[in-house]
Amino acid sequence: QAQLAESGGGLVQPGGSLTLSCKTSENIYGIYTMGWYRRAPGKERELVAAIPHGSEPRYADAVKGRFTITADDANRTIYLQMNDLKPEDTAVYYCNADALSSPPGAWGQGTQVTVSS
Repeated sequence: QAQLAESGGGLVQPGGSLTLSCKTSENIYGIYTMGWYRRAPGKERELVAAIPHGSEPRYADAVKGRFTITADDANRTIYLQMNDLKPEDTAVYYCNADALSSPPGAWGQGTQVTVSS
């Protein structure tokens, strides 16, 4: 059974930073493309960043230059470093173990990120 556990969300002021973590179970890590999605209030879930094997990470235009996705293979964990956060980044952020498939793979429970002064 696939398991993903996100953490690191919280309340931050505009311009601030947060780092999200997603630890995965052994049976799903690294098989497909890991990535992060988010769902803002009243909006569809959208792909934020993905880290394909052997190629460059991909980012949504809205976060390019501000967010960085990385992977720690030894700990089966991916991270999303978020800098210069904006109120429009407010959303529930979800980790996904098959982020580029349609539909995507298994979801974690999500972690809330709120950007507000």
